[in-house]
Amino acid sequence: MSGKRTGADGDPWIIGTVMRWLALAALLLAFLVPLGWLPIIPASSEGMRPAALTPGAAAVVPLEGGTPTPAPPLTPTPHTPHIGIIAGHLGSDSGALCPDGLEEVKVNEAIARRVVALLQQRGWEADLLEEFDPRLEGYRADALVSIHADSCTFPGKSGFKVARAESSYIPAEEDRLVHCIVARYGEKTKLPFDANTITYDMTRYHAYNEIDPNTPAAIIETGFLLDDRDLLVNHPEIVAQGIVDGIVCFIEHQTP
Repeated sequence: MSGKRTGADGDPWIIGTVMRWLALAALLLAFLVPLGWLPIIPASSEGMRPAALTPGAAAVVPLEGGTPTPAPPLTPTPHTPHIGIIAGHLGSDSGALCPDGLEEVKVNEAIARRVVALLQQRGWEADLLEEFDPRLEGYRADALVSIHADSCTFPGKSGFKVARAESSYIPAEEDRLVHCIVARYGEKTKLPFDANTITYDMTRYHAYNEIDPNTPAAIIETGFLLDDRDLLVNHPEIVAQGIVDGIVCFIEHQTP
């Protein structure tokens, strides 16, 4: 017989030759593809193209195939201001008492209720608190204002005053609260600011030691119950608006 391989004897030789060529082709691919000499072409460029995403947006990927779609960007929830308003002497005593029977506590409460209502009309959270309200213990809010009025014992005396804690944990914030109330309340009521009659009862007010030290707080004496009575008793809406304007100035970082 000649050396030519045919039939069954030739099959192993053919298979071996094919395997050697396949191995050589795989070796060439291993070198050419990483070098970029032989590009890889996808089966369908349209069906596999991802959707363009907006920077910062999340992608919503369908559970069963399909093209990912961008989700709308997240919008932070706006902060709703939370304000505490103490009606001076409410739930405790009458406060200053005038010879004709006018009680300071009633004047304070009428003003405080209007302040709370005005703040709530703005969509803010506002609490009406009594003088020794149990909620004051550790009370946390964006601001706390205690509303009082001065006595009937000084004929010819007119004006208002505002003070913060003598020893404050956050003096810069509380000074800003005081300045805002002084400026806006004076503008609204036209009463003079009377810094000379600020007392220890204001700078060492008990609520300062009860609330959370990070809650900015101030106390206001809205006027004198004798010479400023017409404003305090007959026009509490003006008084309340002046206090609200001061609080808004503080919360919205306006310039007093």
